[in-house]
Amino acid sequence: MTVTVIGVEGAELPAGAAEVLRSARLVVGSRRQLDAHAPQQARSLDLAQWGQALGALTSLAGEETGVVLVDGDPGFFGVLRELRERGVRCAVTPAAPNVARLMARLGRPWDEVPVAAASEAALPRVLNLCRARPAVLVLGGANAGPAQLASGLAGWRRTLVVGEDLGGEAEQISTVTPEEAARRTWRADAVVLCAEEPKEIGAGGWLAGGEVLPPASGWALSEDGFSHRDGDITPAEVRAVALAELAARPGTLVWDVGSGSGSVAVECARLGAATIAVESDQAQVVRLITNAAGHGVDVRVEEGAAPESLRALPKPDAVFVGGGGGDVVAACAHAGAARIVVELTELERVGPTREALRTAGYEVRGVQLAASRLVELADGGSKLEPTAPVVLVSGRREADS
Repeated sequence: MTVTVIGVEGAELPAGAAEVLRSARLVVGSRRQLDAHAPQQARSLDLAQWGQALGALTSLAGEETGVVLVDGDPGFFGVLRELRERGVRCAVTPAAPNVARLMARLGRPWDEVPVAAASEAALPRVLNLCRARPAVLVLGGANAGPAQLASGLAGWRRTLVVGEDLGGEAEQISTVTPEEAARRTWRADAVVLCAEEPKEIGAGGWLAGGEVLPPASGWALSEDGFSHRDGDITPAEVRAVALAELAARPGTLVWDVGSGSGSVAVECARLGAATIAVESDQAQVVRLITNAAGHGVDVRVEEGAAPESLRALPKPDAVFVGGGGGDVVAACAHAGAARIVVELTELERVGPTREALRTAGYEVRGVQLAASRLVELADGGSKLEPTAPVVLVSGRREADS
């Protein structure tokens, strides 16, 4: 038993598809495709009832043949994966995926743009990718179309280019703000380019989808790589441990509360996470913006005092607390993050911080970090120069659904 999966582009079938359809016992496709191409003698099932269709396809026996008609490339976030996982042998005729059609209509290269498939379950991760990257292509799903995507982009400077019925008679491309997109009703086949500047072209490279992470320059960068007040920055050694605890990566959202010059926020953004830096000192906010721009990352800055400024922020996956009192730690502990890291320089704050995290349901651990750096002397010798000790108190728990 073999199932032939045919990618359809526009109204015309690819060469040889008509002959395959004439011999098919079962044809699966959208209602539009079935009306246009399914032969009368074949049983037909709507692609919208994919579970039933998948069962019927896997039940074909002997010399019975099945055909699946899909828009675009069936191997690109398509039905081919599920068929292969069921052990179905497939013959495939691909067509251009809708993301390629959209970018072709825009006349824009897209080898540097990541592509995400949004479902209701995956929407938070897709949103964080759109918040972090300058351009992302999104294939929508049920309850995860342009309107739902747009609703999560408040606070980020983004534009949405939405393609509907690409290659069909009702093809339409709309360029809208997130506010406009959230108010509109979109076709189920909508494809979205979410971008800071839709007309800008990103840097090319050797790997599709954008810059390789982590960056070639590594992480836990030297303090010299940031504009900061003398000594008022999380040391590189502390940042290295904090980044490991935060697990910043594409698809996650990290808060950096009491961000200061933003070294932790910038490093999390460089590792691919969407990042919000919360800081009340205007001079530090200027440094923070300068540091983010200097490292080429998009850090959303919330200028205001915590915990008040935290209330309207989207739910984080991880939180770093670099400043603030017990009320800030308590507010961050109840924000719903799976991971939280608190940097402390005063030992008397360790106990209350640990208790606040435990009360919020975290498994708590801590470490004191006291590094000694090698310093070159004028006579050619060297010595070890200690840095100020810091305590990191961290908590982990299962993320809320």
